[in-house]
Amino acid sequence: MENSAGKPGSLRNLFIRFLLFGVLIIGVRFAYLIAVAGESCSIGDFCFFSLPETLSLVIAGTGPLAVESVSGGSSLQPEAYTSKDWISGVRFYSSAFQDLIAGGYLSPQSKSLCVETPRGRDVFALREIGVKDAVGIARKGVKPLVKFGRGERIPFGDKTFDFVFSGEDSFVQSAKPVEFAAEIDRTLKPGGFAVFHFANPKDTYSFNSFLDLFNCFRVVKLHGLEGFDSSMPYIREIVLKKECGDGAGKFDFGDSNGKCYVPGYKHDLVKIAEPLISEEPLKPWITLKRNVRNIKYLPSMVDISFKNRYLYVDVGARSYGSSIGSWFRKQYPKQNKTFHVYAIEADKTFHQEYGLKKGITLVPYAAWVKNETLTFEIHRDPGEHVDVKGRGMGRIRPLQFLGKKNFDGEVEKIQGFDFAEWLKKTVTKNDFVVMKMDVEGTEFDLIPRLFKTGAICLIDEIFLECHYNRWQRCCPGQRSSKYEKTYDQCLQLFNSLRQSGVLVHQWW
Repeated sequence: MENSAGKPGSLRNLFIRFLLFGVLIIGVRFAYLIAVAGESCSIGDFCFFSLPETLSLVIAGTGPLAVESVSGGSSLQPEAYTSKDWISGVRFYSSAFQDLIAGGYLSPQSKSLCVETPRGRDVFALREIGVKDAVGIARKGVKPLVKFGRGERIPFGDKTFDFVFSGEDSFVQSAKPVEFAAEIDRTLKPGGFAVFHFANPKDTYSFNSFLDLFNCFRVVKLHGLEGFDSSMPYIREIVLKKECGDGAGKFDFGDSNGKCYVPGYKHDLVKIAEPLISEEPLKPWITLKRNVRNIKYLPSMVDISFKNRYLYVDVGARSYGSSIGSWFRKQYPKQNKTFHVYAIEADKTFHQEYGLKKGITLVPYAAWVKNETLTFEIHRDPGEHVDVKGRGMGRIRPLQFLGKKNFDGEVEKIQGFDFAEWLKKTVTKNDFVVMKMDVEGTEFDLIPRLFKTGAICLIDEIFLECHYNRWQRCCPGQRSSKYEKTYDQCLQLFNSLRQSGVLVHQWW
């Protein structure tokens, strides 16, 4: 009797244990899906349940926000969707995108990309208003809204999207704006729209520098928006339309004669620059050096963030300490940008020291109007003392001038190169270029050549020392015989540059 009574109990215990084991397996699977995989099952997966395609989270005062499930998985927990910051961001983007739909720049059928969106609020807003085919990329993906990717390397094929959005000042924060712009161009279909949100482009210079990055695009809308948090209280919305494809419409430097057009916003900068010294200084070695305190540097007036490279071209550099080390690297306002330096110096006396300097490229030739052999004349005024390895200021002349005048100084042959053509091959309109020119009178040859070839448009700011028959410190009442030009001729050169929209400063 005892054995027969205990048999059903044993079977019952075995069944209960089996049932508990099955429940345990389901629980483990559930925990894995929610805590690790973070996604619902799809058909064919080993699972005992599935979540609905859309999960509506009803948030007080906001209405339902539909979160689509993506088979790639989601690490974004539902509570993230309920934060005040998240909701305010989604509301803002929903409103902004609805306005774009009303303007015809976006549609529910648009295949859309949000670039550099770490939280995906803009992607969420697009899907919420009916633009279902929307995805974002960021350096840290947050599935299902955001995949891994960078603005400088978008992980999608050519001409994939109808609409590309860059919000939260992400374009400004890019260290490679040219690559960022090129990737948007590559992945956007012809006729598609690219929309950018900036905290506020501070000036027309930065705005036009930004537009210069997009060769095939046209501005179709400029709009101001109230921001949704303290980081961007005011937003400038810029809508660009892509109007060409396959490389058409690329920037063509100058006209058939190589000339270029200096835009109006550069003329406006000249108007607020420091005034030129109109009267010839009786003590130029004092007056001109003091003038550096009055200079309004371009980076102190405008934002230079939308440039590809930052370059300082020192024409007639002499020694490293002459201007590169003593002035440019210490005093020029760089907005935390790293500048590469080109030191153009024909005098071999100074060449060796540049080999030890980082971030400097030495061009060991004389800047000239064409490629030819020149004479390098070392001439000193009475009382002039030069401590740098015994060399004075060299003046270059074409080789045919050799022997035509009595000259008792040092003379040697050097190689000259076409500076304007070199500049056009070395820099682009997307680079920020600062130039200092101290060429012992050759500026009257080089500046006209820069205008003739159009290379002048590649220079953002010039510091020019103009050489004339100035009064000498050593000998009161006497002028230097080294140079033939007068101060008035120098002033005419400066005025012609500024009237053409070139920001030039008087240098010493």
